[in-house]
Amino acid sequence: MHTGRLYFVLPALLLVAMLASCGGGGSGGNNNNPPPPPPVTVGLDARPDNATCVAPARAAFGTIDVVDAFPNLPNIGSPTKALVEPVPNPRWFVLRKSGQLVVFDPDNATSVSTFLDLSGVVRTNSEGGLLGMAFHPAYPTVPEVFLYYTIDGPVSMRSVISRFILDDVLSPGAGTVEQFVIVVDQFADNHNGGDIAFGADDLLYIGLGDGGGGGDPRETGQDTTNLLGSMLRIDVLDTGAGYNIPGGNRFAGNAKCGPTENNANDCPEIYAWGLRNPWRWSFDPPTGDLWLGDVGQGNWEEVDLILPGRNYGWDCREGAHDFETSGCTGPFEEPVAEYSHADGNVSITGGFVYRGSAIAGLQGRYVFADFASGRIWALEADGQGGFEELVSSGIGISSFAADQDGELYITDYFGGRIRQLVQTSAGADLVPELLSDSGCVDPADITQPYAGLVPYDINAPFWSDGADKERFIGIPNSTAISINARDDWEFPPGTVLVKNFRRSGRLIETRHLMRHPDGVWAGYTYEWNAAQTEATRVRNGKTENIDGEDWIFPDEAECLRCHTAVAGFALGPETSQMNRDFTYPQTGRTHNQLETFDVISMFASPLQGDPAALPSMPDPYDIGALPPQRARAYLHSNCANCHQPGGPTPVNLDLRYTTSLANMNACDVVPTADDLGLDMARIIAPGDASRSVLVQRMRLRDANGMPPLGSTIDDVEGWLIVTAWINSLSGCN
Repeated sequence: MHTGRLYFVLPALLLVAMLASCGGGGSGGNNNNPPPPPPVTVGLDARPDNATCVAPARAAFGTIDVVDAFPNLPNIGSPTKALVEPVPNPRWFVLRKSGQLVVFDPDNATSVSTFLDLSGVVRTNSEGGLLGMAFHPAYPTVPEVFLYYTIDGPVSMRSVISRFILDDVLSPGAGTVEQFVIVVDQFADNHNGGDIAFGADDLLYIGLGDGGGGGDPRETGQDTTNLLGSMLRIDVLDTGAGYNIPGGNRFAGNAKCGPTENNANDCPEIYAWGLRNPWRWSFDPPTGDLWLGDVGQGNWEEVDLILPGRNYGWDCREGAHDFETSGCTGPFEEPVAEYSHADGNVSITGGFVYRGSAIAGLQGRYVFADFASGRIWALEADGQGGFEELVSSGIGISSFAADQDGELYITDYFGGRIRQLVQTSAGADLVPELLSDSGCVDPADITQPYAGLVPYDINAPFWSDGADKERFIGIPNSTAISINARDDWEFPPGTVLVKNFRRSGRLIETRHLMRHPDGVWAGYTYEWNAAQTEATRVRNGKTENIDGEDWIFPDEAECLRCHTAVAGFALGPETSQMNRDFTYPQTGRTHNQLETFDVISMFASPLQGDPAALPSMPDPYDIGALPPQRARAYLHSNCANCHQPGGPTPVNLDLRYTTSLANMNACDVVPTADDLGLDMARIIAPGDASRSVLVQRMRLRDANGMPPLGSTIDDVEGWLIVTAWINSLSGCN
């Protein structure tokens, strides 16, 4: 700890020395008791005592087990997938590898009945069979289901996705009509993928493997002129037989591809590519995220978050590791997590983000398994690629399913059972449900901050749909903040960063970004009631209409999508952002924040120099600042948390404030993900913002928009600032 910087004290000491040398300062020149140097007056008199606003231990999910969900049900026989009917009082639908689709009543689960039987045509060799199913988005009003199955093909195996128009949704009969939607030929009978599902956009997504064999012998994973090794997205609603190509696909506008590999152009059906065998994947409804388990070759299994127009690397890479690098150009999307072929783990089964309520601590975490070992894991809460084992089940897990309450089930392929993931002993969740219990508010008036917090503000604020914000830092007593070589601030375990959001002066949300005692960062949010008397924790995210606009309360798992590791998790507090004056409500004094933090011992080491000589970022909305600096500050605050070296994106943009235009990898660069239909598109087209994808993405609030989540209102002033800067550019130097 320290009490201030030396240069504050030196002038006073020099003055004392000068007085002594001149015989001044006392009777007869005697100066044995010089007066102390004057105190340094900063924004606060002392560091506040923080006894209560301290991050607790992370939530624990307790002891997890796998139990037979329907013990009186007869053996189903090699189930490949299970789904819950999207109706009140739903039935369960189970796919058998042999080609039968069976149903049962979960409230009287003593028998199954056959719903559709394709066993006469389904080819079950190797990994083939009846593999995937999706209900029409308007089912049962529109009585249609879609199935993915394999049949004999011209070379080896053919993958078929068909629409079944049901004559009776309770018990289909002879009047049911099948229409082929799309077929894809394979040259081997493994690596079929197998899942299909409708997204929130009412488009059908289809996961296809690389066609089989070992090591991608025909290099289909990186060849976008065929449909193999890809996630497809097509429009099948109101099309009759066949499908249409939706806008937004990477190669939309090209001619449709046929079932074989010999196509003349990049396939417009492709949504993403570079996949080996996407055996099981799912959408997370609150966020729309598409989570996928891609089965590896000989060493690595991977979890991917599938984004439009991205290349996931196979067979240039297996997981995050080089495989066959000849002719590989990238960029490649990094896996969210991976595990090696050790201890019998050799084949990932993708799962679901847990949205139930029965297992404390598991909410918002992606759950997946290994088919061979039966181990079930959940991603770590910090989303940084780690995962924790929930249970070693010892069964062959062919798929996961989620019921209407978000509880998770698994299909036991070898046992012919449907089993449920349950909690046998409770885990503690120490993050309170009510903001009033958090220790971070004034007990006498919870609309006010706890006295142990230090208020602050930043130079370049993140766009938050026009809300006013108040920010506070709480670090445990006897700890301090470190500043690294990049001038990013590193906070000690136990830190709580508090942010209040207001509209029209009324509190609507309070967020806590915590660094738990084990060092893991996590985000939590509270929704204020209309009376402003309490705020309640929102776990799984929600959208509310406030003042006529949709306001998004983030899902807890979403917080670290923006608060990235590469940006240090805590985005606002960094030297260049904090180097500014601030008026402290406790004293009414206005003073530089860096200087104040230094003097009251918030830093682990003395500040290195006068704030006037340290980095400082302008306010993007300050018309008195220079236009290039305004635009770059805006991009730094709103984009650079992901778009910098090592960031969680497949492109190598560097939008940090300190990066030169020439080194941003954006100026006059052709976009690799999507040109958004712009003529002669560039990420930044110098002198022409109308051709600049960067600006166009700022204006969108869909899957192509930036920021990619958490906002429903585009920042008109923000993109006009960036537009003016781009239009002023005469080149890239």
